[in-house]
Amino acid sequence: MSLAFRHAIVVGASSGIGAEIARQLAADGCAVALLGRRAEELERIRAEIAGRGRGSAIAAVHDVTRYDTVPALLDRLIKELGGLDLLVYAAGIMHKPAESEYDFARDRAEIEVNLLGAIAWTTPVAAMFEARRTGTILGLSSIAGERGRRTFPAYSTSKAGLTTWLEALRNRVARHGVNVVTVKPGFVDTAMTASLEQKPMVIPVQKAASLILAAARRGGSPSAFIPWTWWLVAMMLRHMPSRIFRRLDI
Repeated sequence: MSLAFRHAIVVGASSGIGAEIARQLAADGCAVALLGRRAEELERIRAEIAGRGRGSAIAAVHDVTRYDTVPALLDRLIKELGGLDLLVYAAGIMHKPAESEYDFARDRAEIEVNLLGAIAWTTPVAAMFEARRTGTILGLSSIAGERGRRTFPAYSTSKAGLTTWLEALRNRVARHGVNVVTVKPGFVDTAMTASLEQKPMVIPVQKAASLILAAARRGGSPSAFIPWTWWLVAMMLRHMPSRIFRRLDI
């Protein structure tokens, strides 16, 4: 039976896939908490959801690298929403370094936002869902995490780490009825990918969000490529010898 989500927190809801997931959840009657760093964008999306008259949304400005603020914020949002059955971690940043650019500060920022922020949020939620024996955690990884990419080294590393973290979390809590979902989108038409010259098999953000939520609603703690055709690409990349992969401009 398809899972129905009625109370959700979307971390990284001010733009891109996270914002569209929030819109689609609200359109299905869900009460959604929108989290992000940009207050104006959060308010715009909240007002848009309110104007549609379906579902409801509250907004909270949040920096995911302020890990110590997560427990108190989580408790407050659950009270305001009236419960929680879905956590979506969609926060992410991506930087393409120039040739011969090595910048630890930028690399660290990507790891902190894309991976450590996810761990900070999913850890207390996993504990809560395990105690309740129900709930869904949805994390947005990426096809980029299948190999260490020359063009996006820190981003691919952070997404590989996120995939592994979600698998470990799944192995801990799935036996307790908790649904941990890893989605690995390919290229999605968002502001993050707007500057990329090559975007093979790119899909609209609305379609990506719909496929992602469909995977979450199926239950069974899946790890899914979005769309599924990226699975074929992943299989090819995983089995490609390193000496060949390093010659590719990806």
